[in-house]
Amino acid sequence: MKRGKVVIGTRSSKLALWQAEFIRSELTRRYPGLMVEMNKIKTTGDKILDVPLAQVGGKGLFVKEIEEALLRREADIAVHSMKDVPTEFPGGLHLAVICEREDARDAFISQIQNPRRIESPDAIKFKIKNFNSLPRGATVGTSSLRRSCQLLSIRPDLRIEQLRGNLDTRLRRLDEGRFDAIILAAAGVKRLGLQDRITEILPFEISLSAIGQGAIGIECRVNDEFINDLIIPLNHSETSICVRAERAFLQRLEGGCQVPIAAHAGIVNKESHSALSTQRSALVLDGLVGSISGDRIIKGHAEGNPEQGETLGVRLADDILSRGAKEILDEVYNRCTPQVNGEISS
Repeated sequence: MKRGKVVIGTRSSKLALWQAEFIRSELTRRYPGLMVEMNKIKTTGDKILDVPLAQVGGKGLFVKEIEEALLRREADIAVHSMKDVPTEFPGGLHLAVICEREDARDAFISQIQNPRRIESPDAIKFKIKNFNSLPRGATVGTSSLRRSCQLLSIRPDLRIEQLRGNLDTRLRRLDEGRFDAIILAAAGVKRLGLQDRITEILPFEISLSAIGQGAIGIECRVNDEFINDLIIPLNHSETSICVRAERAFLQRLEGGCQVPIAAHAGIVNKESHSALSTQRSALVLDGLVGSISGDRIIKGHAEGNPEQGETLGVRLADDILSRGAKEILDEVYNRCTPQVNGEISS
């Protein structure tokens, strides 16, 4: 090993730092003596907290400034939540590693009854037991058009209100009574040790996840051979295949992380129809595009060879586009595009 120090570019939120610390621990475990430093960077998405992200416009709201640090050589690697990473990269940068995925599902979280009397996690009781128990007209907090469109397609009576900020802020606003429930990514809640706050893990039938949700990605300079060789052991093959299939689906739809697009891929064992009746692996991909109001949801399903995951993602996107997704996405983009003078349109 020629270089003794690596600098990680990361956001400064608790979850982002957890992810960066995880990568640091993996690197120092594999390479004793390696010094790993943090460069904490505030991104556009971190700075704009009073406007729904869908109205800000553009892609890469949580990665652009970190990528600029990579290009200026102020960081050697960037650690991202994969659901925040655009499908296209600046020249000279690439997605080198996708780590093993945590739970990709969404978490339904409601208020706790008598929080001061809780003596153990087993004693926690929630005011609303699950999503199906939400009263008519209940207020649900989420900053995601993907989540809101799916929830409204099932429960059009719900009031969806914007919820921004870090995890602690979102939970505090729930506990203050501003919402009847909030929806968060289960992976983030679990990684920060707050799994006891989860009321219910939502099945994909209720809320299909964001592209790459639950996975950590590492971006670096293409021509930095030392760094690429250093981090490649952290790549998880199965997760990489699945997330890249989801990202191919997203890219074909020309979508970003702030539009009502969802997809999740998994590798399963299938019975072979050959005379030997052996098992074979198959990549299973589900995706959808929805209108903001939730009155139109176009879903699709595809299965194929894991080695052709990205092709499968494109094929599923083409299928959904052919059934009306393009018209829905055009409406969303027209509604969420910022005005030329910099004011945010509604």
